[in-house]
Amino acid sequence: MTYGGHPDQHQHPQAPPGFGPPIPVPPSYGGPPPQQAPIGPEFIAHDRHNSVIVDATGVALEIQGHTLEFPWPAISTVYFAPGPFGTVLMVTVAHAGGMLYECRITARKQAVLQQWLAELGPVLHHYLQAVHHPANPNRPPAR
Repeated sequence: MTYGGHPDQHQHPQAPPGFGPPIPVPPSYGGPPPQQAPIGPEFIAHDRHNSVIVDATGVALEIQGHTLEFPWPAISTVYFAPGPFGTVLMVTVAHAGGMLYECRITARKQAVLQQWLAELGPVLHHYLQAVHHPANPNRPPAR
């Protein structure tokens, strides 16, 4: 081997036994199958600071860069309403433990807010009706 046009005169130690290139794992490894994204309706609303995502995995609220993720079994219900200023969507997740978590997203136009309100209701209804778990018989009905 050469280094800068000159032969390399340093001795390089051999790798100890058991070290070397990784051994490929055959595809029939037997591990869990790769997870596929759940399929179902979804809702996304965001502004510069906050966002709400509702999909088959649950509800995620991002508030000022902090993310709260709620899987459906942990959600008692979800409330939503227009805010007092005409362009704000207020979404509140009622956790099964009794805590409430609220996120406010500002729409640029009132028409966008109306679109969000029209889209969010059916998506929440789909998941809140479908995710009644026998492990949680005290779960209130979807609203």
